Amino acid sequence: MTALFETLWASLPVPAVLLGPDDVITQVNPAAEQFLNASSRSLVGALVFDRLVIDTPVKQAFSRVRQNHAALFINNVDAGSEKRPPVQCNMQIAPVTGMPDYILILIEPRQMADRLGRSHLTKSSARSAIGMAEMLAHEIKNPLAGITGAAQLLSMGMSGGDLELTELIVAESRRIVALLDQVEQFGNLRPPVAHAINVHDLLDRARKSAMVGFAAHMHIAQDYDPSLPLTFVDEDQMLQVFLNLIRNATEAAGVKGGRITLRTFFDLSLRLRRKDGSDGALPLQVEIIDDGPGLPPDLEADIFEPFVSGRENGTGLGLALVSKIVNDHNGWISVDSEPGRTVFRISLPVAPCQSRRAKIP
Repeated sequence: MTALFETLWASLPVPAVLLGPDDVITQVNPAAEQFLNASSRSLVGALVFDRLVIDTPVKQAFSRVRQNHAALFINNVDAGSEKRPPVQCNMQIAPVTGMPDYILILIEPRQMADRLGRSHLTKSSARSAIGMAEMLAHEIKNPLAGITGAAQLLSMGMSGGDLELTELIVAESRRIVALLDQVEQFGNLRPPVAHAINVHDLLDRARKSAMVGFAAHMHIAQDYDPSLPLTFVDEDQMLQVFLNLIRNATEAAGVKGGRITLRTFFDLSLRLRRKDGSDGALPLQVEIIDDGPGLPPDLEADIFEPFVSGRENGTGLGLALVSKIVNDHNGWISVDSEPGRTVFRISLPVAPCQSRRAKIP
């Protein structure tokens, strides 16, 4: 392969697998290695059906593509491997010009495609919802303080059932104030002031803070890539992201506890268009993995939108705030959830060679 082809092949943002005669894998790009959770060395030379698990009879599709020299599209199939659970995908199978009997498979996980397609609409609706709530927050908090004070005064001369009612008024008023504080925090979040930092230092700080507090009953494991370069983030804001995700995993596990894994690795396959129109690589991957019950299927696609929550008394602002901070860092966040395994992945940029403390554009 020429240098140009190798560069283009490695830059493909979706998993790509090149098959030779007899459906033997002859080449995979980095995104396919990540998707199949296997190295190219272990994949090349293997029969595709031994490495790629698909819930549809694709062997006939391969034959049609080779025979007709025309591409086929297969939507809404479950694809995975022996090392990772299946996810719903769209697939394109295409012949390779000038290479008889060779075919190319492109795999596009539906979750990423759906999120990319909704990103502008989601951000717009988020801004509208939070903007309206922020305007109301201050006006609501003032009379709420009066209600709370009046209930506390009344409770001084009450007992029995009447006292319980006034205490309920005070408790619920404080809960509403806490919710309004979150709304104001979301709307007033300052632009990130970033500098080069080791993401493992932030993860360790988040882990230690969680273990002496809300996650004391959890087991938090570490699976770090020690060769990971520095990233370019606002230390306080990214620490808040990691703490929120660990707290979310802890609350999903409940009082019985469970296992959380903090994982990092390097992956060059993801690129994202920045606000200034340029493309940026996001090779630093941070995953917070838990073994809880998973997200409700009907909420997974919208879990990062404001006021969407899978918990009975959840505010629906925690993950929305996480998503906003990551987006403000020109990063990307996604979730892959099924019962027993939920993975929140944050993709971040590498720190510039001559990085200095600065606002992210």
